[in-house]
Amino acid sequence: MFCSGNYRRFSTQGLLLLALLGLMIIMSFSSPYFMKWDNLRNILDQSTLNILVGVGMTMVICAGGIDLSVGAVAALAGAVMGLAMHAGYSAYLAIAAGLMVAVLSGLVNGGLTAYLRITPFIVTLASLSIIRGLTLIITGAIPISSFPSTFTGLGSGSLGIFPAPVVLTALVAAAGAVLLNLTPSGYYFQAMGGNEEALRRSGISVPRYKILVYVLSACCAGLAGLVLTARLNCADPTAGYMLEMDAIATAVLGGTSMRGGQGSMAGTVIAGLLLAVLRNGLTINSIASYYQQVLVGVIILAAVVISELRSKRVEEAAL
Repeated sequence: MFCSGNYRRFSTQGLLLLALLGLMIIMSFSSPYFMKWDNLRNILDQSTLNILVGVGMTMVICAGGIDLSVGAVAALAGAVMGLAMHAGYSAYLAIAAGLMVAVLSGLVNGGLTAYLRITPFIVTLASLSIIRGLTLIITGAIPISSFPSTFTGLGSGSLGIFPAPVVLTALVAAAGAVLLNLTPSGYYFQAMGGNEEALRRSGISVPRYKILVYVLSACCAGLAGLVLTARLNCADPTAGYMLEMDAIATAVLGGTSMRGGQGSMAGTVIAGLLLAVLRNGLTINSIASYYQQVLVGVIILAAVVISELRSKRVEEAAL
């Protein structure tokens, strides 16, 4: 089963890579500007938000949960960073404050899910509404702008030929891959999604790891809020709208099973790039953004259907 599971994972990643390359070839024929380095660099930059929240979402879904609050957490973290800098604190203390708020939201989501046994969908849906409201309250529903260059450089600066957010995202994705595949915590996340009761009976503290996975997801959302706020030089209380849908699309399209127990960080990264290429190509070809949103919804539905069909085939083969 382990070998067949790895085979399915690698085959999914291979198909995604082929789809990514094929889409890039199609877009290069549709527009002479697509393959220019400036545009490719822009695609990498655009993919960072999806991949950052997708890394956290991959771990949560793999552990048998869901986190609908990531977009709201990103907005709240960005707002806290902006308010802290306007209050006279350094960019580094502001970033720490924003990430601490994100961690707190993850602790609440994880605690309610782990100890009160409330369905993750309900918990995080309520968190989405509460956190959005709090963000509007603390900002007065007014965007906060004009931050120091030490902060904005994290969103619009470069390290060599790559944008700073791309480097940050690569480090987060690499750390996520190591955590999920090479550490006991990652093993417990996957076991939790596969059979939570069996994990509990083996003596593992399920609530501890359930809280941890939601904290990690919130941290990824907080980093997305950092990148978005620094890139725009503005903390918008409405930022991150529909980011949770993009995160789910990125994770599921990358091969993470909605039933839990299986996830791929490499697949999440490729899927994030695929969605960025798709949106960039459609924008270059003057396709309106609302059509793009419809297409993302179709992609989520198709990915879930394919995932469910594969799971059923595996169950039938096991019988």
